[in-house]
Amino acid sequence: MGEFELIRKHFLPVAQTVPAAALVLGPGDDCAIQRVPAQHELVFSIDTMVEGVHFPTSYPADRLAWRALAAAASDLAAMGADPVCFTLAVTLPAAEEPWLSAFSRGLAAASQAFGLALAGGDTTRGPLTVTLQVHGVVPMGQALRRDGARAGDLICVSGTLGDAGAALDYLATDEPTPDQSAVLARYHRPRPRLALGQSLIGRASAAIDVSDGLLADLQHLLDASAVGATVEPSKIPLSPALRHLKGEQALRYALHSGDDYELCVTLAPANWQALPDREREALTVIGTVESARGLRLQGDTGAAGDAGGFDHFRRDS
Repeated sequence: MGEFELIRKHFLPVAQTVPAAALVLGPGDDCAIQRVPAQHELVFSIDTMVEGVHFPTSYPADRLAWRALAAAASDLAAMGADPVCFTLAVTLPAAEEPWLSAFSRGLAAASQAFGLALAGGDTTRGPLTVTLQVHGVVPMGQALRRDGARAGDLICVSGTLGDAGAALDYLATDEPTPDQSAVLARYHRPRPRLALGQSLIGRASAAIDVSDGLLADLQHLLDASAVGATVEPSKIPLSPALRHLKGEQALRYALHSGDDYELCVTLAPANWQALPDREREALTVIGTVESARGLRLQGDTGAAGDAGGFDHFRRDS
């Protein structure tokens, strides 16, 4: 199968999955054209996933497509952006029909779930690599950023943490238990918090998505804001499945493992109190921002360990 036949058969149908009025011109020309509404700003982010680094070898193609787009869309969620479109570059060892069919099927499902239209892309031959650039828009000057946290703000996280990291221990399990299936679902089909991010515009002072591990990502936010924090480990939300599977080690997974794609945000206490019930129920307060630099765990008994998180260029990552 040639490159253009591959695109026509497997990716043009994906581009027709999500109608996007802001996408003036999609696949088929030299460039795509996106319209940015008046008094809005364009936000965009790019993510690359490499086989054997970001996902296992022989990982199912439909799951790969979902995870790749979810990871990229999570960056939009962290900025409070309204998702619009994405571009895709795929490097393939070979143009295998079953793999392409599964990948395009998973991509179409994720595209529809996240409200992101495929605007164009590129294909080439080589080691399996997937790169996606996502675009969204935010009201002028209202994007959630990492550098707005202030002393006295509350630190909150959405959902539960650690499940996707624990799932790595069960990827090769043929007949997973219900608890194993629960954490595997968090790894295979993450759900970026797009609606929550948009609802926190004008309320949260800073935000970041938890992709590399809670402590690592929170540290990035604190560094950008030139502040510190104390986190209460007992308040970090853990799923029943993670507690059952990992027992006393569950907290370590929640603190250090990545791929959860939840949000970590800071809010002034008054803004927390004023949140609608739906947003308050989606978030858990786990600590407080402080003026003294550094990230501290209340009553730390060694659970913190190395807060470095995932790093492509660390030898132990």
